Amino acid sequence: MKNMSQTLYYQNELDAIKKSNRFRTRKLYNPTLIDLASNDYLGLGNKEKLFKKAYQLLTKEASFSPKSSLLVNGYHKIHKKFEEILAKENNFEQGIIIGSGFLANISLIEGLVRKKDCLFIDKEYHASGIVASKLVDNVITFSHNDFMDLENKIKIYRETNTKGRIIIAIEGVYSMGGDIAPREFANISEKYDALLIVDEAHSSGVIGENLLGWYDYHHITIKPNHIKMGTLGKAYGSYGAYILASNHIITFLENRAKAIIYTTAPSLFDITLGYISFLYIIKNKEKLKKKIKERKEIVKRMLGVEIQTLILPIVIDNNIEVIRIQEALEKEKFAIGAIRQPTVPKAILRIILKLDIEKKDLKKLFILLQSYNINKQP
Repeated sequence: MKNMSQTLYYQNELDAIKKSNRFRTRKLYNPTLIDLASNDYLGLGNKEKLFKKAYQLLTKEASFSPKSSLLVNGYHKIHKKFEEILAKENNFEQGIIIGSGFLANISLIEGLVRKKDCLFIDKEYHASGIVASKLVDNVITFSHNDFMDLENKIKIYRETNTKGRIIIAIEGVYSMGGDIAPREFANISEKYDALLIVDEAHSSGVIGENLLGWYDYHHITIKPNHIKMGTLGKAYGSYGAYILASNHIITFLENRAKAIIYTTAPSLFDITLGYISFLYIIKNKEKLKKKIKERKEIVKRMLGVEIQTLILPIVIDNNIEVIRIQEALEKEKFAIGAIRQPTVPKAILRIILKLDIEKKDLKKLFILLQSYNINKQP
């Protein structure tokens, strides 16, 4: 009986998840479907030439595995090479690669927010940042993308707390809504001498004059209080992450961020592929920007919706219905995300306008969506 009770310990909670139509399972990737569900925004994950270039570059090395922490013996010249080009192109002093975006947010927030500091974080910040915020003492959330609410809360905080630093955490592009954080966040960080952490997982490679993300998009001159975190698992078609900041901040993270100190260095192949993909984006940015613009125009013309990025969210607000539509679209050979709570407050269809998807297929999808007579406002 005791063993049985342990085995079924979580069953009531699982039953509740099923009852609310929020139950999730792993699904094997189906290559026969038109993929509009993944975060491979530029379609680089399907470019065999980039894969082969990465493979050829790595096979020239004496070792193919990092084997240990960056701070023991796992730091490879491929890691260093990628860090240097990322920092140079983004106008930061230094960079450090890390295993994932989740680990990067844990590193930044758990590592940088000290005992007397206060973290001000957007209420829709990624789950990794919210988890990390539970590890620090003083945290204040502000309304999503609302810089006025942020400033009001900073003013109230400063009335009674004058010693600790202020650290602000936002995302460049929010993954569910596809909305871009306003430039005013940079102005506020400067006004209050605050550190500004920008999670650019969904903005790097997608927005900006040079497709470098949020700082690039707003033409912001990089300063010592600016920090950029990006991932390789979205537009860069690989896996892993990086942090860009001043020399001082990177050195501090090397010595205090547990998710850097106590984890094996990132996979050499993943970093090599990210490096090759980054070079490809730099070289082909004009062509890529043209394709991004074309997809935005198709959405506006066919659905009457203006989107800022390659993310098109369609609010359904019904968990049963969003799954029904997802399954109906799958029968038409389209893979679409059906996102439910707690990821979003209301169920949405999340459509990613990946650049490797044919425009004729996008048009076919939008005709189907129109036939479903659903709300198409993002």
